[in-house]
Amino acid sequence: MTATLSEATKARDRICAVGKSIFDRGLTFGSTGNISVRLSDGSMLMTPTNASLGALDPARLSRFDADGTFLDGDKPTKESFLHMCMYCQRPHSNAVVHLHSTHSVAVSVLAEVDPADVLPPLTAYYVMRVGRLPLIPYFAPGDEKLARAVEEQAGDNHAVLLANHGPVVAGGSLEEAQYATEELEETAKLFLMLQGHKTRPLTDDQADALRKR
Repeated sequence: MTATLSEATKARDRICAVGKSIFDRGLTFGSTGNISVRLSDGSMLMTPTNASLGALDPARLSRFDADGTFLDGDKPTKESFLHMCMYCQRPHSNAVVHLHSTHSVAVSVLAEVDPADVLPPLTAYYVMRVGRLPLIPYFAPGDEKLARAVEEQAGDNHAVLLANHGPVVAGGSLEEAQYATEELEETAKLFLMLQGHKTRPLTDDQADALRKR
């Protein structure tokens, strides 16, 4: 099945709108971050390299076939493999958002966090939208070892945090991936604000009940 022109056009417009919203609210900056959408035929649209999410051109997005081969559009981001890894391991995910958002990156640099689940369950919405958040060890951007490390976690987790880098979040739709990424960033902000204070996160039973929902 080939994606229709209408489907592709809507996806291009949505990527640009979401990118501008994220940029305008300071969740990304410069030319950092990237967004992708997987269409019904498995092909993918992705923000290109050296492009500001605040000033995207729908016609210039990078396009890949279902096997990850670059087809047309502007030169792809070197982080395209992060999106491919998530799609490969998550067949029901149709969008991926990767940001260098400040508070999430700050948490990814902290020494004493649980690498199996970086952030505690501070709120119900964090648990429902993000769930568990494993920390991926540091690798240089573009390193193939980073791809393998993300693949190892992507099957069981739709969100991961790259050490000294930022979050990668998949969702069933672009809005779902966007909202989960934003929830992650706000929870990272809360986590940093609460450093040095006694906290009362959700209990294991409370968090598990939310995950089952």
